[in-house]
Amino acid sequence: NIFLDLGFEPEEAAALKAESDRMIAEKQALKKSLMCELAKWIEESKLKQADAADILGVTRPRVSDVVNGKHGKFSIDALVDMLVRAGKHVQLSVQ
Repeated sequence: NIFLDLGFEPEEAAALKAESDRMIAEKQALKKSLMCELAKWIEESKLKQADAADILGVTRPRVSDVVNGKHGKFSIDALVDMLVRAGKHVQLSVQ
C-alpha cells in the first residue's frame, strides 16, 4: 500500500487505498464503455481499421488498441474526441 509507504497510519492508509481503487475502477469502466461504443461503430459501419483511423483522426494502431480494449492507452478525453469525430453525441450523467 503506497499510502503506508508515505507514512499514513494503517487504518487511514487502507481507507485511502480503497477510495483510490474505487476511483480507478470507475474511470476504467467509463473508458471501457466509450471504447465499446467506438468498436461497435466501427463494426456496424463495416469499416476497416485504416478507414476508421482516417475518420477518427488517429493512426491504425490506435484503432486496433480501441478494438482490442486497451483502455490504459487512452484518456477519457481522447475517447470522447474519437466518438465525436464518429458523429456520436457523448453525454455524461452523474449519479
